[in-house]
Amino acid sequence: MLVMGEVHTGLLQNSGEISESTCRQVLAITAGETVRVSRRPIVHALSPERLTGVDCALPAASRSRVRGVGTVVSRCVVTGGRVAQGSSYVRVVRSEADRRLPWSHYLARPGVVEVLGKAKAADLAEGFTGDPAPGCLDLGAVSGRFLDLVQGSPLLDRLAPFKMSRTSLRWVAETGEPSIRFTLHSEQDRTLRLTHPGPFTPAVVDLCEDLATHDWLLTSLLVIVERARIGSTPGAQAAARLTPAIDHLLHLWMPAARVEEWLTPFWDSLERRPGFTRQWHSLVNRVRDQIATNTLALLSTSTEPGRR
Repeated sequence: MLVMGEVHTGLLQNSGEISESTCRQVLAITAGETVRVSRRPIVHALSPERLTGVDCALPAASRSRVRGVGTVVSRCVVTGGRVAQGSSYVRVVRSEADRRLPWSHYLARPGVVEVLGKAKAADLAEGFTGDPAPGCLDLGAVSGRFLDLVQGSPLLDRLAPFKMSRTSLRWVAETGEPSIRFTLHSEQDRTLRLTHPGPFTPAVVDLCEDLATHDWLLTSLLVIVERARIGSTPGAQAAARLTPAIDHLLHLWMPAARVEEWLTPFWDSLERRPGFTRQWHSLVNRVRDQIATNTLALLSTSTEPGRR
């Protein structure tokens, strides 16, 4: 079985962290369905799942015409009252009937897209994580729409403390000998190829969302540090530009805290290379050193003879 997904991650468009109760209201996108919230080790709110019907070509590296029919599972996530995500995925399986069936059949199999005709899993995986042809299954559009749904909530004041681009993580998961490959394609686009032991479970989706969250945090902190232009701007000005990172981002770094134990070795692999937490700590230390240096300079100035 091949599973394909995409996660869009961005800064929640609000001036400050939203409360748990507000998270529940923002994510109440389906009437009568429950928003799941956990408070340890960090507030994590998950919307009810929604289905989107699709009948379209599937991305294939060979550019062969592969038709898929079924439903996409989507959900929204808010972490720490600050980071918002739109997440979608499908399980791709071969159709037993090999012909188009009534929608009732596909609705009874949520999150499954059936392939009509012949297709190789490797071809679809390469096509999805590569450069999908126009008109193919676009999980990014679905995820982006759900993230827009959250960001457009009237409960948000839309006064974000800083501007930051969204990131997109396209991922493919298969069953087999464990391996993971994370690739940066641009400032916003990433892909993940994951092979895991045992059958697919929603825990794999949790892992991909957790990775997308921390990749966005690391990317955002790097951008904020670059914008501060440390060393080429006055210390007070650089410190002011770094303040949003301290107020809104630094406390959110908790990789793998919500990942099931059998999947944590994948995070351990990413910690060795490319070394997410190592780079994060390096940037955090730089931010704190700059703030401390500027504070000492201000204290020194205020205690000079003749100054009050």
